[in-house]
Amino acid sequence: MFTNWLINLTLKEDRDYQNPATRRKIGYLAGILGVVVNLLLTIIKITIGLMISSIGVVADGVNNMADSASSVVTLVGFKISGMPADKEHPYGHGRVEYISALIVAFMVILVGVQFIRSSVERILEPVAVQFETVSFAILTVSILFKVWLALFNKNLGDKINSQGLKATSADAMGDVLITSVVVLSIFFGQFTDFPIDGVVGVLVSLFIIYAGYNLVKDTVSPLIGEAPSDELIQSVYKDVMDYEYITGAHDLLIHSYGAGRTMATVDVEFPATMDVVTIHDVIDRAEREMGEKYNMTLVIHMDPLGPESIERYELRKRVKKIIKSDERILSIHDFQILEEKDDRIIEFHAVVTDDKLSVDKEYLELRREMESSVEESIDGFKCRIVLDIDFNGERENDI
Repeated sequence: MFTNWLINLTLKEDRDYQNPATRRKIGYLAGILGVVVNLLLTIIKITIGLMISSIGVVADGVNNMADSASSVVTLVGFKISGMPADKEHPYGHGRVEYISALIVAFMVILVGVQFIRSSVERILEPVAVQFETVSFAILTVSILFKVWLALFNKNLGDKINSQGLKATSADAMGDVLITSVVVLSIFFGQFTDFPIDGVVGVLVSLFIIYAGYNLVKDTVSPLIGEAPSDELIQSVYKDVMDYEYITGAHDLLIHSYGAGRTMATVDVEFPATMDVVTIHDVIDRAEREMGEKYNMTLVIHMDPLGPESIERYELRKRVKKIIKSDERILSIHDFQILEEKDDRIIEFHAVVTDDKLSVDKEYLELRREMESSVEESIDGFKCRIVLDIDFNGERENDI
């Protein structure tokens, strides 16, 4: 209820969570609350840790300090990523959000490495941890604050599809586990001389490093440019095929420049006999309607298909039979018979799955091998093949 109240207070009547201005407001809300809650927990835990001589509690407090700093980085990231496109960055600044999440990840790893050393020293030179009921109770309550903060960030991250906020949520849930272990170590430490505080400090530090590693892994992929989901690909293909006169679609490319900043291109096939104005109107409407539906800038390229003939039909059938046995080839499209000077050329695009070939040399060898096979089997024709790489490798072989 408190979370909804904060969202209502921040957004007023605006509920378009993919709108850049709305995402920025949500990011500010999450960042400010992260700073406030983590600074409060930092002060409490470091104070208690020093009072009871617990390296585990101090490490947990410094971890919260790093979380507070990461919230500041998140704020800056949302501020910069929300800047409009300019001459130097024509696709906007959306990926800055991923860079800020990456900075957070390295900060988390640094904190973990530093406290491993301190925890090992505590194991080698143990110091008795003083058990105090009030301190124990305060640390227990602090766990509830972190649980709420984790759920809060997850809720907001899901609403605006923010990798940064989702990473912050995961980090907060890790903190819940860390603080729980620390609290239990304080409780059981009063019954043994074993340096449990130092051991827990090492475990906490290792967990911090592992959490940082996961944050790096989750943010590097979209920063480099990860493949879109197969669900999105199939949905776009299905929708574009619903438009009148479009007889085929292929070579869909989707590029993300940050949440809400997506560009896509796709080739669609039309009968070559259609007039240009009609084709333009269909493409223009498809770009506009699908762009609004998927919140992306869509550019459609037209591939005119020549009229079908008996020769073209028979040649295409023979070519499919020749290359069908090669499991690396998923499908062919844009099949044409061209006349160039004294040569007759069979030209087509072949879709190849990327998990079957590893280097450019192999792609070149495959193309030459396929062209030679066609030319040897069909007299009087040269063959020219364009290889299209399907990085998803999800579509069935439809040769």
